[in-house]
Amino acid sequence: MYGKMQQHLQAELKAIEDAGLYKKEQIIVTPQRAEIKVQSGQQVLNFCANNYLGLSDHPRLVAAAKKALDERGYGISSVRFICGTQDYHKELEKTISDFFKTEDTILYSSCFDANGGIFEPLFTEEDAIISDALNHASIIDGVRLCKAKRYRYDNADMAELEERLKEAQEQRYRIIVTDGVFSMDGNVAPLDQIMYLAEKYDALVMVDESHSAGVVGKTGRGVTEQFNLMGKVDVITGTLGKAFGGAIGGFTTGRKEIIDMLRQRSRPYLFSNSIPPMVAAAGIEAFHLLIESNHLQDKLHENVDYFVVKMKEAKFDIKPTQSAICAVMLYDAKLSQEFAANLLEEGIYVTGFYYPVVPKEQARIRVQLSAGHNREHLDKAIAAFIKVGNKLGII
Repeated sequence: MYGKMQQHLQAELKAIEDAGLYKKEQIIVTPQRAEIKVQSGQQVLNFCANNYLGLSDHPRLVAAAKKALDERGYGISSVRFICGTQDYHKELEKTISDFFKTEDTILYSSCFDANGGIFEPLFTEEDAIISDALNHASIIDGVRLCKAKRYRYDNADMAELEERLKEAQEQRYRIIVTDGVFSMDGNVAPLDQIMYLAEKYDALVMVDESHSAGVVGKTGRGVTEQFNLMGKVDVITGTLGKAFGGAIGGFTTGRKEIIDMLRQRSRPYLFSNSIPPMVAAAGIEAFHLLIESNHLQDKLHENVDYFVVKMKEAKFDIKPTQSAICAVMLYDAKLSQEFAANLLEEGIYVTGFYYPVVPKEQARIRVQLSAGHNREHLDKAIAAFIKVGNKLGII
């Protein structure tokens, strides 16, 4: 039975490889940090991790995880409503609620699950979901699992959002869904304008803060803080897998009744194990670090500002960014792979992105800055970009 399908898959994979678009995984043999070692033995600077605050190997998080491993074991071996939950999970949920100034929080094994599990329990064919065109794939998949009527507006286009809201007035409930920071471009959603339109047209608002929490806002509390809207957004989703330590785990935080309904009916929560206790303990410690000091956020912002200025001076085409994401536009998919491969030879580890991850003819190198980078790291990366850019005729 498999023979015909195998031949088809082999042909498809060869076509991907021949086009220079085959995705290969780099094997790292050190902890995730600014400087890493790959399996070949090469030491490289890492500019493609979501380790925005440099916490992936932070001693306090590692110590918290080890302590929890000793005290609570490796895992809870089932879903929480069946076998119970642990105090670490409840403490983390409360910590997240306090951090974002929300009423309650529910944990998931990933933010992909959080986004996949929110719409179906809350909305029916009587309702409307209005989604930004550049929202993360997990939001798109979550919306597909729901029977609500779907509307879409161009990225951060408030005029089009208003038109979609007018069209959706015939539905019972409406929810506007947006990323806080759009992961491929690095721009921030205009949340103040979104909230104004939501109030005007009687809609709920949901924000995915995965790439913005820990990064934007005066104290790293995301776009709700940046626009002075903390506690006013109905639903926030996010992850522990980026700024908050880089492990696993997602969360939904917001209105009490919404979170309670998700505990009762959200399928990814009801049918998947929760995060290990050691991850919950390390997550708590990550939030405590951010509450104690703005040092890491300040350093991250300094690094981003320096890198962007220097890259623009070198005449690279950089998308406007308000986050830790810097999109170096190359437009050609194969060129993005060649550029990344040349940078790796220079000791700079980045990833080229192309369709379907980004729109066709919008290929780029996505550079992700971190508080773990120092000025020497940044200067080495900029010099490598200039060298490869000249070699390939980009600048």
